[in-house]
Amino acid sequence: MADDRATAPAELEAGLRRSRGGFMARLRDILGQEVLPAEDWAEVEEALIAGDVGAALAMRVVERARPRTVQGTATEAVTRELGALLAPREPGWRLVGVARPAVVLVVGVNGTGKTTTIGKLAHRERRTGHRVVLAAADTFRAAAIEQLAAWAERAGVEMVAHAPGADPGAVVFDALDAAVARGADVVIADTAGRLHTKTNLMDELAKIRRIIDRRLPGTIPETLFVLDATTGQNGLNQAAAFHEAVGLTGIVLTKLDSTARGGIVFAIEERLGVPVRFAGLGEGIDDLVEFDPRAFLDKLFEAT
Repeated sequence: MADDRATAPAELEAGLRRSRGGFMARLRDILGQEVLPAEDWAEVEEALIAGDVGAALAMRVVERARPRTVQGTATEAVTRELGALLAPREPGWRLVGVARPAVVLVVGVNGTGKTTTIGKLAHRERRTGHRVVLAAADTFRAAAIEQLAAWAERAGVEMVAHAPGADPGAVVFDALDAAVARGADVVIADTAGRLHTKTNLMDELAKIRRIIDRRLPGTIPETLFVLDATTGQNGLNQAAAFHEAVGLTGIVLTKLDSTARGGIVFAIEERLGVPVRFAGLGEGIDDLVEFDPRAFLDKLFEAT
């Protein structure tokens, strides 16, 4: 079985090239002074805001970091405060745990790379030796079923689908049945691209959760929200609405390689208390890495 943990930091370093050369280059220049003048802390705050950390959060980071420079450097103080914003991780977390089949719901609005993310997740799990079943529960768009089928074939995994317009809950139920019968390790369910203002569609997700509990009592699904890193604070508001409605367990941050504002990671985790589990760092099927918060922080502060 392949283990991506050793390669993830190197891939993350390459994927963060724009952020390291964008807002972080400015931040490193400011913090690189031996003694940081009081007036330069305003520039630190501005650099954090430019990196999509968010205005209120950037202000809090600076307020907390400034007193700490008595015991250390400004870089150490800011690094420590940014690290404190990251959500706690469970030691040894894996998408597929002890209980089989594991169930993963992938949610989010259209256009964020949700279907592509599912294909990459499926490929990733299959590569580690897991048997994967995809559930094509986005039945509102016929194209969504076709796209997922293409990814299932590409990843070499099985898929359960009904006709367009079918009940999404029925698709998930049948996928769970198939997974149990075939001894699969994980079911990954696509869902319709839901706008956070559509209450009835949020209710549909709640229904799917009830179906999972009925077919596999006691199973707690991973609910991953796919967020486009280039959408910044708007995407954060969408994630917050989904978290309130369905209870997210993790974030998949796509297009992290395409933005110079990687500070959105700190804003997401601080506001939601939900960890970024995976990061999309390119268009290829292998360009999805397990997110390592310590490596992320270290690579951001390294010179390009």
